[in-house]
Amino acid sequence: MSDGFINLNKPSGMTSHDAVNHVRRIFSVRKVGHAGTLDPAACGVLPVAVGRATKFIEYLADRDKSYRAEILFGLATDSGDLDGSIITRAKNFAMPTRDTLDAALKTFVGEIEQTPPKFSAIKINGRKAYDLARRDVDFDMPRRLVKIHALEVVALGEDTATLEIECGKGTYIRSLAVDLGERLNLPATLNSLVRLKVGDFDLNDALTFDDVKNFGAGCLLPIDACLKHLPEFDLPEHRVRAFMNGLPTTVHATDATALRICAGGKFLGVGRIAGGELRSSKII
Repeated sequence: MSDGFINLNKPSGMTSHDAVNHVRRIFSVRKVGHAGTLDPAACGVLPVAVGRATKFIEYLADRDKSYRAEILFGLATDSGDLDGSIITRAKNFAMPTRDTLDAALKTFVGEIEQTPPKFSAIKINGRKAYDLARRDVDFDMPRRLVKIHALEVVALGEDTATLEIECGKGTYIRSLAVDLGERLNLPATLNSLVRLKVGDFDLNDALTFDDVKNFGAGCLLPIDACLKHLPEFDLPEHRVRAFMNGLPTTVHATDATALRICAGGKFLGVGRIAGGELRSSKII
């Protein structure tokens, strides 16, 4: 079985789950998953795990992300993007100036509270929010803390602003578009979205489905190469079997929840240290 990650350039009009199924068919394997869901209308970087790499998807969940988002002013929808139904439309409004936009965007940089869209995959009492929203069920979305590292206007149109955004996990760009509109006293919605980066996965290196078909297993990135953000721990060779069997190894090191464990230059998996003992969390 082929094992590794694909830096996939997901096209718009396809769910992340659809993208996974497409890769399953290309490789004829069942074990395929993805990290960091992209909305169907969005395109760009979608890390896809094949084979044993699926064990390690969780270690990509906390990686920072970068986006290019075009926000449309004068229009608001119930979903925060153009896939939803229009709920507000402004006529003869004045487009915010660059200075006004820059001042508004500064208020979103840092740790902020955000309400995710009701049309999202977040679960409410065990049910996906978008299922409840489509059934017109009345419910409240819990607010969450997210982190915006940087926000920059890169282009202005007649009624649009294109932003580049660097943010932490769990940030909804649709919610950011809506909140920015509220800050400017204008209805606003997300017009288009491209994900530029997920950690070290970069759009400049991302592959199309045709690329994946053509390269086959040659397009797979090694599992350990995609976990370089985790601190490395060099395990003595004589403790390899113990680690692989889930047995503890006494170490003189501070506690750590996720370490990339290697021995003799070979990647073994991810481990954790607690109370002076190293144990395996996931093994290759």
